Amino acid sequence: MKNDAVDPTPAPDLAELVAELRDEVRSLVARLAALEARAGQAAAATTPAPASVPANTAPAEPGEDDLLVIAAAVAAFLGVRARIRQVRLIQSTAWAQVGRATVHASHRVH
Repeated sequence: MKNDAVDPTPAPDLAELVAELRDEVRSLVARLAALEARAGQAAAATTPAPASVPANTAPAEPGEDDLLVIAAAVAAFLGVRARIRQVRLIQSTAWAQVGRATVHASHRVH
């Protein structure tokens, strides 16, 4: 059987290789920091300021694009083209209340 013990003395090239790898890691860290700084500046420049909407403003009427999307959804659901007579925005919390009641009812009480 051969003795496969590893020589504990490092080769002279190994020290150079470690130094090169450390230099490479330093340069990659610097590049990453520069890219993150650039990405942060770009995100800050493109983030719009929050728009203030008066509380008493009536909601806008749905546009033509909105109506086309609604018509496509109805046609996909029904399988036939349907005539849409009216579209209006209803501001109600009824859907949220029903959803919460359903979730509460689905939990088993011990």
